[in-house]
Amino acid sequence: MAQNANIARSTYEAWNDRDFDRFAEVLAKGEVIAMGSGDRWEGSGGARQFAEMWSDGFPDGRIELRAITEADDTVVVEFTGRGTHTGTLRSPMGDIEATGRPLELQLCDVWSFASDGTPTQVRTYFDTASMMAQLGLLPQPAAAGATA
Repeated sequence: MAQNANIARSTYEAWNDRDFDRFAEVLAKGEVIAMGSGDRWEGSGGARQFAEMWSDGFPDGRIELRAITEADDTVVVEFTGRGTHTGTLRSPMGDIEATGRPLELQLCDVWSFASDGTPTQVRTYFDTASMMAQLGLLPQPAAAGATA
């Protein structure tokens, strides 16, 4: 696996290990952007805040990598996040108090790297409506083909 993909992989391993120093170090000169909302977390402090936000909300949370693809200065990571919402999720939309519900979320991150291998940006994509529905904060969508 190529160098940039290994750097990206190391952050997911750091999150699973709850090693937020290592997580923040990798993104010290970069930013994390939540696509959809446009919220940004910049530098190592922002990276730590982003990582801890998810860990605080889902203390038993784990990331399972499904696919990592590298091309030039871009790495795409597809993964599944699983955990139980037993803590407060301090989101940019406000605090979401613990619901006690399990969550399984499909995510995709797109990493950009400088020519020296420094991560400059991570754009994270996930279905917020699915997350909110699983947490009981939105109605569950009807099954495909179902009628009212």
